[in-house]
Amino acid sequence: MPLGPDGRPLADFGTRLLAYMIDAAIVGAVATILFLPPMMWLVVRGMSDIAARSDPGEPGTPVVVPPEQVFSEFFVPFLLLELGMFVFLLVGYYVYYVEMMFRSGRTLGKKLMKLQVVPLSPGATLTRGMATRRYLVECVAGSFVPFLGLLDGLWQLWDKPYQQTLHDKAAKTIVIKVAP
Repeated sequence: MPLGPDGRPLADFGTRLLAYMIDAAIVGAVATILFLPPMMWLVVRGMSDIAARSDPGEPGTPVVVPPEQVFSEFFVPFLLLELGMFVFLLVGYYVYYVEMMFRSGRTLGKKLMKLQVVPLSPGATLTRGMATRRYLVECVAGSFVPFLGLLDGLWQLWDKPYQQTLHDKAAKTIVIKVAP
């Protein structure tokens, strides 16, 4: 079993992946609860408004809607709502990951899987700056750089000796197993 610099056992890939999936499900569920109703309302309202203002002519004749009408009344508001959701997720992940990590070294997923993020240097304490660097690489850079999130998560499979991901390396942290 691989050990950290202070002799504590390191978390394995499967356990870290499951903790990540739990955390993503929690933040994703909150975002879904907040953003699904307005998105559904926008789709239903947009389509019904466009259909109501269109003159189909005889029954069975297809409705032709001008593209600029679809763009201005449906597409632009939908994009603005998606942009709002993206910003909400970045802020939500910051609050969830950085603040929880800074306070205890653990998110809810890590608590359930009995994992903890600790500094690579034995005896050091986890700082908000370390937690923020983890967030910036994992969430922000991973959102903008194609395949970085995948590479980041898989990095621990070949990283020796501490099985660090790229966000661990950026923050100089490791993830350990904690006693129940």
